[in-house]
Amino acid sequence: MFGLDTTLTVLLIVCLVMACFFEFINGFHDTANAVATVIYTNSMKPTVAVVYSGLLNFTGVMLGGIAVAMGIVNLLPMDALIDANPYHGIALVLALLLSAIIWNFGTWYFGIPSSSSHTLIGSILGIGLAFYFLPGEFGLTAVNWDKAKDTGLALLLSPLIGFSVAIIVMYIFKRLIKNEAIYKEPIPGKKPPLWIRMLLWLTCGMVSFFHGQNDGQKGVGLIMLILISVLPTHFSVDSSVNLQSINGNVERIEALMMKADTTVLAAKEKKLYSDLIKHSEHFKIETTGKFSSNDVPVANRFSLRTDVFKITKGADKMIKGGNLTLSKNEIGSLEKEIKATKKLVEYAPSWVIIIISVCLGLGTMVGWKRIVKTVGEKIGKQHMSYAQGASAEIVASIGIGLASWKGVPVSTTHMLSSGIAGSMVAKKGLKNLQKGTIKTIALTWLLTLPVTIILSGGLFLLFRAIL
Repeated sequence: MFGLDTTLTVLLIVCLVMACFFEFINGFHDTANAVATVIYTNSMKPTVAVVYSGLLNFTGVMLGGIAVAMGIVNLLPMDALIDANPYHGIALVLALLLSAIIWNFGTWYFGIPSSSSHTLIGSILGIGLAFYFLPGEFGLTAVNWDKAKDTGLALLLSPLIGFSVAIIVMYIFKRLIKNEAIYKEPIPGKKPPLWIRMLLWLTCGMVSFFHGQNDGQKGVGLIMLILISVLPTHFSVDSSVNLQSINGNVERIEALMMKADTTVLAAKEKKLYSDLIKHSEHFKIETTGKFSSNDVPVANRFSLRTDVFKITKGADKMIKGGNLTLSKNEIGSLEKEIKATKKLVEYAPSWVIIIISVCLGLGTMVGWKRIVKTVGEKIGKQHMSYAQGASAEIVASIGIGLASWKGVPVSTTHMLSSGIAGSMVAKKGLKNLQKGTIKTIALTWLLTLPVTIILSGGLFLLFRAIL
């Protein structure tokens, strides 16, 4: 398969199966948060709720685009880390997958609402940091720190935003809805009024759909990491994109950059400028007379990916540096051309998206009970009311939807559990929280990154020594 020997083929299949298993775990781990409110409040039967949520997760992945997926892929500078030995790529993805699965499965087993996003990103960062201990000149450059900083900030702020906004939503509920039924704990076996059920159906559906858009894309990004690491010449660029169209984008980027006054650039910016021009010329030469990456010799295809990254990343950094002597309109045109050029490398085959959609949807339909009990009964001293469930899901769906739109990964678990905590505080203050559960969730939140970084980094160095 793709010119790989039998051992590599088996290892590649194992990695792909493990990626699917991670997304399956993500389904019953994270998506349990989405169905917790409708199940706990008797608004929907468990079997109906998980199928409903699973279908909307599937739809969310299929319609969600790939902005978040590319955010995951771009955490590691693949153009620098990939070498001629495909077993090194296997070592990378095996370590990443094993560490993510171990932590995700362990926290689910103990019923702790933990973040799959944190887990995956910690595992990726662990791989990047492990390169510091390998021969070569990677150092700390084996992690895309600009992307890591944006991702880390989103993961840090999401629970704080969920907690705060849920308090505000509960306040709005109390001001606008005077029906006391919505603020009472569910009566076991008794359905709430229809309008409350419809509200909870809607919010559950929104969380499920946006979870698919955001978390599902992480699975897509994970499989693309595997394919690019092990088969870089086959999956480094999108063969369906017209190379002459991208060539035109590259020429326009180069022409705009040529207008800039290089004498005012800082030393690092001059290096970026030089690399941009060099890779622009190489890309144009390599793609002359070729309309698809299939027309480019297999051995040269990955160099096209490197060219695009050097061109677009260099131009992006120089725009942010603020020293480009271009007009506002020219900067706008440059940003437009950069975005168009990235289409060659920021993609995922349709079969990858379908596989992840199915795995996430199926995972949603099992294993939900442990997390539902924690969310419904163990965050607050009182059991969750209808209003509290609805407010937490409104906050979570809006937060996850905005993050997906911006192409930033956030934690569904953190958004929803912090939203429920906020709704509990809105009712009776901080004394209404169960300190033991909050401490466990907070400790897991704090430990996820360091544990997965150490675990994945250690496994990567071990596998590199073995393979």
